Amino acid sequence: MRVEAEAKNAIAFLTRNIYGDSVIDTDVVLETVGEPNRRLLLQLLHQRDEATVSELVDASGLRQPQVSKHLKVLAGAALVSVRPDGRHRRYRLDGRGLQAAHDWFGSFEDVWQARFDVLDELVTTDPDSEQPEEQRS
Repeated sequence: MRVEAEAKNAIAFLTRNIYGDSVIDTDVVLETVGEPNRRLLLQLLHQRDEATVSELVDASGLRQPQVSKHLKVLAGAALVSVRPDGRHRRYRLDGRGLQAAHDWFGSFEDVWQARFDVLDELVTTDPDSEQPEEQRS
């Protein structure tokens, strides 16, 4: 238990120093990407350096009010950032929210690694598996 508490404290310390005091709420990020149209907008922004609402409307097939609403939610979850450019606002991916989701999913790496280890063991010890010619005798 003590090791877990120390690990959580270390993570909190690093998070504060990397992201500042505005720590990203992972629950908000995961809830935000749970909506398919928001994931679509994230994918479209991933394909571009940045885009305006009009460009995202054209590329997504969504209506302008929908795109604007979804971008506001994505910005609130630190998944996109916005840059004013004259009369336009340019949106781009924001790594802070993406990092929060990545870190949360990464916390399950041990589960996947254990499953791959079991699979590897099954494959390498299966007596019914075909062996190369030189190993058969």
